[in-house]
Amino acid sequence: QVQLVESGGGLVQAGGSLRLSCTASGYIFRINAMGWYRQAPGKQRELVATITRGGSTNYADFVKGRFTISRDNAKNTVYLQMNGLKPDDTAVYYCKSDTIASGTSYESHYWGQGTQVTVSS
Repeated sequence: QVQLVESGGGLVQAGGSLRLSCTASGYIFRINAMGWYRQAPGKQRELVATITRGGSTNYADFVKGRFTISRDNAKNTVYLQMNGLKPDDTAVYYCKSDTIASGTSYESHYWGQGTQVTVSS
């Protein structure tokens, strides 16, 4: 089994910054892509940013230039640096990993429990 644990959420004023972290643990053979998603009240979960094992990144248009995704493969950890936060960024942020668990030969998707980010105006 593979577990993802997020941290770093909180309350911040508009224009402020937060750094989210997500660490995967358990019976891991290999982690391929990792990513961050978010879900605001009454809305569907949406992609924020993804990063491949080799470091290639992809961002949603609404965070380009403000958020940066990175990862440390040795620590099985992905980060999301969020700058210039806006009230519209308020949501629960989830990390996701595309992981091959030990003893398997196929990739599965694993999700963290989510961390709340609230941006006040």
